[in-house]
Amino acid sequence: MHRIGYLLSDGFQVMALASQSVFEYANETAGITFYRIENYSMTGGEVRSSLGMKVETRAVTSRTAMDTWIAAGVNAPLDTPPSAALLAFLRRASTRSRRIAGICTGGFVLAEAGLLANRRATMHWAFARDLQRLFPDVRVEEDRIYIVDGPVWTSAGMTAGLDLALAMVEKDLGADVARSVAHKLVMHQRRAGGQSQHSEMLDLAPKSDRIQNALNYARKNLNRPLTVEELAGEAHLSPRQFSRVFAQETGQSPAKAIEGLRLEAARLMIEKSRHSLETIAQETGFRDRRHMREAFMRGFGLPPQEVRREARAHA
Repeated sequence: MHRIGYLLSDGFQVMALASQSVFEYANETAGITFYRIENYSMTGGEVRSSLGMKVETRAVTSRTAMDTWIAAGVNAPLDTPPSAALLAFLRRASTRSRRIAGICTGGFVLAEAGLLANRRATMHWAFARDLQRLFPDVRVEEDRIYIVDGPVWTSAGMTAGLDLALAMVEKDLGADVARSVAHKLVMHQRRAGGQSQHSEMLDLAPKSDRIQNALNYARKNLNRPLTVEELAGEAHLSPRQFSRVFAQETGQSPAKAIEGLRLEAARLMIEKSRHSLETIAQETGFRDRRHMREAFMRGFGLPPQEVRREARAHA
């Protein structure tokens, strides 16, 4: 039996509890009680969610042991720092459990406990940059559904917790069980960890029409080289002005933003078409297949071939 403990604190996000259904249906699919779920808090008793719903919890003690610990997130992690007792417990638990996870902003608690130091981690897109700012030793990859770095798992916000739980089921019980669970939960597909949280264009969200026009132009012309001079012309700015304004409005350099658009376009073609990788690289503006692979490893942590295999497996 694999014991999973959910760590809840006042103001926890109700959506974190939805991931428990993944383990429930994994038990049903496997035909055995493989997972046992318990809700815990530092003091025990009733814990109130951000919605106001009360959940009964057990108090953690020095002898409480679980195979997996999952820390639920809260809506305002920067305003609700974890207690010293909770951080000390997590540090002890990390040495005694098989794995430890943070759903959504639960990752802040893991980071505060030092469990994300020098590890890759993800976070809800709205808080990812705060996580990086407060914990510079964490390798934050803000455009991920979930990330597994050794025994530490982190997920993006809300429904990404379901994907994280499903990935745990696949690791524990195999792909067939995970697919069956996803089907029973009417999940459209099991999203891979490297899949994007959101649209690159939405993430850039420039404030002015001139930068938006330059980005629209770039997106329509990804199949050929794009220079700063060319984009600046679309924005009616000098190259130097364009680079400065672009960074101010998007938080990225033009080169990084264009690579993000190329990656998004290439990923969609890989997932939805039968074109060869060479053709996709050419159509999305990469020099060649090797250049595209290097960009995928930087951007998604996966090579294009793996993205295609996962897309086909989950189709």
